[in-house]
Amino acid sequence: MPFISNTDPERREMLKAIGVEKFEDLLVNIPLEFLQNKEISLEPAYSELEISRKISKLAGMNISSSQANAFLGGGVYDHFIPAAVEHVILKPEFHSAYTPYQAEVSQGTLQYIYEYQTMICDLTGMEISNAGMYDGASAAAEAILMTVRKTKKNKVIICGSINPNYLEVIKTYTEGIGIEISVIPATSGFVDIQELNQEIDDETACVLLQTPNFFGNIEDAFAVEKITHTAKNALFIVCVDPISLAILNAPVEYRADIVVGEGQSLGNAQNFGGPLFGFLATSLKLSRTMPGRIVGATEDAAGKRCYALTLQAREQHIRRAKATSNICSNQALCNLAATVYMALMGREGLIEIAKQCTTKAHYLAAAITKIEGYKMAFKSPFFKEFAIQTPIKTEKIISQLKEKNIFPGIDLKPFGHENTLLIAVTEKKRKTDLDLLVSALQEVQNG
Repeated sequence: MPFISNTDPERREMLKAIGVEKFEDLLVNIPLEFLQNKEISLEPAYSELEISRKISKLAGMNISSSQANAFLGGGVYDHFIPAAVEHVILKPEFHSAYTPYQAEVSQGTLQYIYEYQTMICDLTGMEISNAGMYDGASAAAEAILMTVRKTKKNKVIICGSINPNYLEVIKTYTEGIGIEISVIPATSGFVDIQELNQEIDDETACVLLQTPNFFGNIEDAFAVEKITHTAKNALFIVCVDPISLAILNAPVEYRADIVVGEGQSLGNAQNFGGPLFGFLATSLKLSRTMPGRIVGATEDAAGKRCYALTLQAREQHIRRAKATSNICSNQALCNLAATVYMALMGREGLIEIAKQCTTKAHYLAAAITKIEGYKMAFKSPFFKEFAIQTPIKTEKIISQLKEKNIFPGIDLKPFGHENTLLIAVTEKKRKTDLDLLVSALQEVQNG
């Protein structure tokens, strides 16, 4: 069967209705140099068996973090995922990445979203969570739009130690709608507190801080919050690693108004960079400015507990001018994986994971800095990720270690830091894995 099911008579009928004789008449405004004037070089059609073999062969060319000694991070991390997580999300009633439009007929979906929201509130200490966002970057951008709606101000301050990819997404979201973005530079791996203090004023809608930040350093959120709330009605947004909240201060403790972050660490594989899911939680006083979906618990006509979508501020439900966001779905399957993961791990399990990440990361950092020429890029407390200054080109280190099936980290040169390697360590790393990286770095250094 052809991919496009329209027949030639149907095409002629459509062209006649449009008022042209042939399809090419629709292309008259496109310069000839941009038109394809020869047949596309496509391979012959494959059978299902043949295409399965071909795709498997292509997929086999990839090297996943499970096949290598990988220390890649920068926002996507290789945490352990219990087998039960995949078994639950593959149940046919769940195995869809999309939330049903008429969600009330799908009580199972609504129940797990409600449980997900509850767990995010437990982690962050906030009062309300939505049903999820596309990823951490879009969650941060949507939080900024929330503050602009709430405060009626257009000046936004972003701490420059944020993930640079998040910053690009935020700029895309805010371009052309009159929002002024002010980025406070990061000095020595942290936001410049003095410059932040000078930049903030009563025209500021919000300050956005990431902690642990892009370099893995733990920011002084208490100090940033104090400065933020000196400005009239300014709101404090914090972007966090959910695993870190098991042992670090909950955002509610440093009076964050909105908490966002990337939830991939919670039961979702790295998957070569996606899919991901973002989380967003806030206080009840900001609930009506929240984007996306929110699930609430109620009772049906028979008095039984049930779930329903609530505070639906989408274009489909209210006038477009009143809508809080064009996000009408969420990464439902990824959220379910996170819900199952958090339920399996529990409070004590998450604490153990966070402790192992921290202990192993600090062990590795100490071992690397004993190699001649290697030193910490920043003198600062860190969680599970840290930056190392290297005595030789970082791209050379990455290239040579790749041959040993080791991915040592991310080269920070594209982000303005020459000869600097960003290394992430999770609970999955054994001492032998850490020592292998140290030995490999030593060999590269010795030539």
